[in-house]
Amino acid sequence: MTDLSRRRFIALSAAAATYPALSLHAQKAATPGNLRLIFFTDTHNQPELSANEGTALALRKIKSLKPDLCIQGGDHVMDLTEVPRERSLMLLDLYQKTEHALDGIPVHHVLGNHDVFGRDPKSGIALTDPLYGKKAFEQRFNTRTYRSFDHSGYHFILLDAIGITPNRDFDAVIDPVQLEWLKQDLAATPAGTPIIVTSHVPLVSAAPQYAPPYKGNSNPALHTYLLGNAFEVLPLFEGKNVIAVLQGHTHLNEVVYWRNIPFITSGAVCGNWWKGSILGTPEGFTVFELSGGAARWHYETYGWRTVAPQADSFRPILNPRIAPQLTPPQFTP
Repeated sequence: MTDLSRRRFIALSAAAATYPALSLHAQKAATPGNLRLIFFTDTHNQPELSANEGTALALRKIKSLKPDLCIQGGDHVMDLTEVPRERSLMLLDLYQKTEHALDGIPVHHVLGNHDVFGRDPKSGIALTDPLYGKKAFEQRFNTRTYRSFDHSGYHFILLDAIGITPNRDFDAVIDPVQLEWLKQDLAATPAGTPIIVTSHVPLVSAAPQYAPPYKGNSNPALHTYLLGNAFEVLPLFEGKNVIAVLQGHTHLNEVVYWRNIPFITSGAVCGNWWKGSILGTPEGFTVFELSGGAARWHYETYGWRTVAPQADSFRPILNPRIAPQLTPPQFTP
């Protein structure tokens, strides 16, 4: 790590009193217990298209399943990047009010690319705005954009995959300071502890093989569909008990195994941006049952019917309680 990166890392650590600690895990391994986790992502909450009503319906369904905790995988609203300040504040207020449906259930929030306040110059928001960039997310959810925590003998790592370029574009990368933090966090995790990693933008996915290019990518040099430096992150998992990587962003329900680790991309609460299913994946979320250090999961829909149906070239192929865990391949590529 360069001197500059080291100074930035030290400065970030020194600010730990502002938000919850970057890492809360203990130094001694705990016995993993039973835990129901719900990973819901890409709500894209907004007043239009009855999206707020859809989000509320999804959250009521989630609460009825009695999870021990939830992780919101990013893209809470549609959207904070390009719209004026007043619109952004309204969207944040709307989302937070709607999430009250989960009161009593711990909810951890992952930063999505649409959650970056005023990133695009067309928003009219200045770089000096006290909420600019990731500050709005940190303040509204009282959290850091990347961090870790322990629950019931499991270690959870929440990554920030959202980079902002000097000219205020979006680039999906894990920056050097965060990479160093991740390396240290994994090193401090007791051997054998089951680890669950989350990232809004997928580290590993086959989506580019069957989905069209990400429509927001006007610059092919930027990484907007998959993480641009997954090759730097994945080696850090070697020798660690990573039992699942949870991902969002593509709105597609998918599981890809790499070195026996399941990379689980969940379909979106909003489906095709509140216009129906997308490439066969209906609106929904992923339910995880953790027991004794192992994970099983399925994709769950919640009965939403869009007010603005859009033709899907793939018929939705998932019924409410399909998509159980697949048996991992018994080989290492």
